Amino acid sequence: MLMIGVAALELAESEQRWLRAPGVAGVLLFARNYRSREQLMALCEAIRDAGGEHLLIAVDQEGGPVQRFRDGFIRLPPLAAIGAVHDRDPDEAIRLAEEHAWVMASELRASGVDFSFAPVVDLARGNAAIGLRAFHADPAVAAELGQAYVRGMHLGGMAAVLKHFPGHGSVTGDTHKVAAIDPRGLDEIRRDDLRPFAECIEARVEAVMMAHVTYPAVDSRPAGYSNIWIEQVLRGELGFTGAVISDDISMAAADAAGSVGERVRAHLDAGCDLVLACFPEVVEEALAALPADTGAMPASIAALRGAIGPTWAGLADNPQRDRFVARITALHAEGNA
Repeated sequence: MLMIGVAALELAESEQRWLRAPGVAGVLLFARNYRSREQLMALCEAIRDAGGEHLLIAVDQEGGPVQRFRDGFIRLPPLAAIGAVHDRDPDEAIRLAEEHAWVMASELRASGVDFSFAPVVDLARGNAAIGLRAFHADPAVAAELGQAYVRGMHLGGMAAVLKHFPGHGSVTGDTHKVAAIDPRGLDEIRRDDLRPFAECIEARVEAVMMAHVTYPAVDSRPAGYSNIWIEQVLRGELGFTGAVISDDISMAAADAAGSVGERVRAHLDAGCDLVLACFPEVVEEALAALPADTGAMPASIAALRGAIGPTWAGLADNPQRDRFVARITALHAEGNA
């Protein structure tokens, strides 16, 4: 199935048609789709009016450099700020991770958005695309804070999506711009990068996003196109039974599989349940590549639907939220954001 991007603040007629197509699971929103909370809620309603109540709506609302909705939402510090707290006070960092996740999740659920692609559990080891988005360089710390973040998302009525499997933080290349090659062997990756994923899977995460990174010691194909990484390691070794999601097929590192249609088919053949076509200009070709027998949304993808969420009025009248917001936004003043 596909999760697609739309162009603007309102749906075009062609986009309404896309949303009715078999195999479209929902929409991934970006800053280009946001002007205000009221406009966002109207857009979410229009998406479901066009394609059905089953459609999922998602966003990247990690905090720090990756927060698509800003005006009207709490400015969330990057996850690295929480990791820095862990160095001096692990218990406090765990609380902050849960609270950060709850604030993020509750605001999105009050707006009609089902989930954020979060948390990042890559290691903070110098990758240009990851940077402050990662909790920590230490696998044990990243795992502990990742589990706390998952708990906070669940408390906020939101499914969790780990990214980017099997680990994007230890390779130099930015997959948005170039192919990324990680020469390490499976034993080293298993010891370090896989640990946060394995421990967060034990916390019952609903989905995992694959990395557009190639690990030639394991497979010549990028991980999202790799049956070895998806079926043998993620599902077989780690026992993951939820939804497996590709990264965006428009990224430079995704072109290893060829055309847009070939990228879609390669992800599906490797074992991805949901493929991201984030830019409207690739959606028609991506839709054409879906199998003719694409049926109803599988349970693993349907599980990403958000629980009944709060209202904005309810959030404004919630003293617990006020405490959480004060604590997490204080991280900005510490110079970590």
